[in-house]
Amino acid sequence: MRDDYLKEALKIVDDPNILVNVISRRVKQLRRGHRPLVESLEKLSAEDTALREVMEGKITYELGAPDPEPPPRRRPDALVSRL
Repeated sequence: MRDDYLKEALKIVDDPNILVNVISRRVKQLRRGHRPLVESLEKLSAEDTALREVMEGKITYELGAPDPEPPPRRRPDALVSRL
């Protein structure tokens, strides 16, 4: 993986964790036979191709909505013993 591509892609997707997920998913697609969205005169690895796609704005991502917060747990009412 080319370091200069990585630095440029991090300018587009500033969260490294998100970038890793985006690149990982795209690399899997490329290895399954999907066509690259960028042209290159040199032979690039799938990782470098995915980074170039991000750099050139060919790939975007969308974050899903956060999971709704579960309702607060309630303690069962205390049982009152009758005498």
